[in-house]
Amino acid sequence: MKIHELLHPKEQIIKIIDRIYKRGMTTTSGGNISIKDEDGNIWITPSAIDKGTLRTSDIVCIAENGAILGRHKPSSEFPFHKAIYDTRPDIKSVIHAHPPALVSFSIVHQIPNTNVIPQAKNICGPIGYAKYKLPGSDKLGDVIAAEFAKGFKAVIMENHGIVLGGTDMDDAYQRFETLEFCASALLYGQMVGTPNYLSDEDIQAFYDQVVALPEASQKAMYPSKERAKRAEICTIVKRACQQGLMTSSYGTVSVRWDKNDFLITPRDFSRWEIQLEDIVQIRDGEREKGKYPSRATAIHHEIYQRNPEVNSIIMTQSPYLMAFAITDTHLDVRTIPESWIFLQDLMAYPFGDHFINGNHTKLLEEAKPALIIKNDSVLITGDELLQTFDRLEVAEFSAKSLVMGASLGDLKPINDQQIQELKEKFL
Repeated sequence: MKIHELLHPKEQIIKIIDRIYKRGMTTTSGGNISIKDEDGNIWITPSAIDKGTLRTSDIVCIAENGAILGRHKPSSEFPFHKAIYDTRPDIKSVIHAHPPALVSFSIVHQIPNTNVIPQAKNICGPIGYAKYKLPGSDKLGDVIAAEFAKGFKAVIMENHGIVLGGTDMDDAYQRFETLEFCASALLYGQMVGTPNYLSDEDIQAFYDQVVALPEASQKAMYPSKERAKRAEICTIVKRACQQGLMTSSYGTVSVRWDKNDFLITPRDFSRWEIQLEDIVQIRDGEREKGKYPSRATAIHHEIYQRNPEVNSIIMTQSPYLMAFAITDTHLDVRTIPESWIFLQDLMAYPFGDHFINGNHTKLLEEAKPALIIKNDSVLITGDELLQTFDRLEVAEFSAKSLVMGASLGDLKPINDQQIQELKEKFL
């Protein structure tokens, strides 16, 4: 369910600004969000009101006739929001903020290359660049609108931040979060190595290779064991989003529930909004009637068939792990005992080895407990889903420590004798 389908524009804005603020992608005073409704009214965050405590009563409406409705002044950046809407009738929501990674690109006058992971290019599209103009001025609105007029939906604002548009609030937020994640991965990747990029042909191959499971002819049955697994998946997905281990545009979670049958998250859904009824049942190699599972369903299916001890899988992208996924730098988890015990020797596989095309046996049979797929994702397996999620957290923390420690010097790993002692005691 998309949030714009049921919520009033004021409620949509509050939900998203709260999410952006709590994820550390804007400050108390920074950023603004707007929605243009079906009547031509523009709803926008107020000027100089704490983003951490905003309520629906704080949101300002600028009517189509120019009248301002509300108890506050509209955001000082309203002129460029209106300029975007006037230029692009297809855009119904605008997000402007100062997220740290994208501001880094803004202040060095660069545009992040989204060809680093497939869905970033697909979701964000080409990125525009607007020259610096005084905040709140009509000139700023002119240069931003000129970029949107070229067809861009995301524009780097020189020495300022980022502005993105969408066909609705979900679309705009997904683009915003995905682009900030992409920028973060690139920055962290440069701290440990040199980012490698995908060609347009590589990205197209990713979408072309997706295996479509046949649809079940009968309506699915939902025994209590199955329903409990659905709730478990929803809880973990929400937790992963809150912790920055998953974005609205990427992340797949599955759980085995009966022999080789399993439950998996759907495709083309904001991970933030997934509900029990959105989870897709895979039974006897067929997808639940009327639903479309994750594009990664085929590889999950193969892993469950080949590895009976694996009962849950998470495929996701988190910024520090992806720093190693987009570079040739090895993620050595021999950092602290917990990291090695949970992850052992974390292997990396080339982009494309996860395509279900006959060349995937080694990856599938070594898919435990964790591996990296270059320029794509990290794949974590486990028994119970909470154990799998714990491994994901440990993996991301380990990667973060290595990225942060890169400025201090080379890793001094746990030695072979110490590893042997860990094997004897814990494995």
